[in-house]
Amino acid sequence: MDNSINKFIHTRKDQGIKSLAVLIDPDKSDPVHLDRLLSVESTPHIDIILVGGSVITKGSMAATIQLIRERTDIPCVIFPGGNDQIHPEADAILLLSLISGRNPELLIGKHVEAAPLLQRSGLEIIPTGYILMDGGTTTTVSYISNTVPIPYNKPELAAVTALAGEQLGLKLTYMDAGSGAMKPVSDNAIRQVRALTKNPIIVGGGITDAEGVKKAWDAGADVVVVGNALEKDPALLTRLKRGDQSISS
Repeated sequence: MDNSINKFIHTRKDQGIKSLAVLIDPDKSDPVHLDRLLSVESTPHIDIILVGGSVITKGSMAATIQLIRERTDIPCVIFPGGNDQIHPEADAILLLSLISGRNPELLIGKHVEAAPLLQRSGLEIIPTGYILMDGGTTTTVSYISNTVPIPYNKPELAAVTALAGEQLGLKLTYMDAGSGAMKPVSDNAIRQVRALTKNPIIVGGGITDAEGVKKAWDAGADVVVVGNALEKDPALLTRLKRGDQSISS
């Protein structure tokens, strides 16, 4: 990509254009699944492809990114669950700081370890404030990160946390209920973060249908991420009418 992915996201936000991202977990993807997901009918609805997982046990970042590259020129961005997921063939990486938690390893420790790898990778690095939100159940990311999500009924905590991240110089805010969440990030939390901050807001976790995507957009999300739902129903993408972000029947 010749153009900055960070600039792409910020420009669309400033223009009021909502974006859809898909999250591909290398452990749960194979050529058949990717062919269905990245079909001619689906790709016009995808603005960004995120690649990564909390734990990768049998999949391959390199192979997954290579398959994505063969099938589309949609921006490919790493959503890392660990430093072993850095791969130079992607366009960019979200350098996540888990600002909702108090685990120093995920605030700066892992970043120090990754710094030389990132410098050599040539990837565009996008500093991102990662806020883990209560999704109604213990998710893999909350277990692995050893952090407590922001309570569902405390949207003001999400807002001031996002504001602090923005003041620290982070470029994006990612609100995540986690993979397999029983419920998505609350509309109220998204609205309060939007009211208090200027950075683009990415929202993911627990969004299972087109109506959930639209609700997050309407609440103030700039980028909505869909992951698990597409593993079950890749055709979900074709049910989004993108012009005004309404839902087609």
